[in-house]
Amino acid sequence: MTAQDALVALMIAVSASDEDIRTAELVKIQSAVNMLPVFADFDLDRLNTVSQVVFDLFEQEDGLDALFGLVREALPERLNETAYALACDVAAADGSLDEAELRLLEEIRYELNIDRLHAAAIERGARARHVT
Repeated sequence: MTAQDALVALMIAVSASDEDIRTAELVKIQSAVNMLPVFADFDLDRLNTVSQVVFDLFEQEDGLDALFGLVREALPERLNETAYALACDVAAADGSLDEAELRLLEEIRYELNIDRLHAAAIERGARARHVT
């Protein structure tokens, strides 16, 4: 798994966390992959592969722990806040946050060791970008 794969995996995980992958969330993921410099050399064919890995892990009892293990291994620390920001953007894309998404975002904050003040700023930015 590459760093870009890890970023995509977290976005897919947030979208799938409530068992309802919405079009707005998929559009947000596609837009991020197409527009952000961190994905400049990302092979778009990897989207389906990474998505399938996430779905397969979600079917396992300890799948979320396994996903975080893969993410921590592949993601350089300098991209932890980027990963959290992307996850927040996907969660906010459909205009509502349900309990499953909030719990997963909390787990991502913990697993990636995101400072609470930084997390609050990232979350506020995501809310501001997705206000209707």
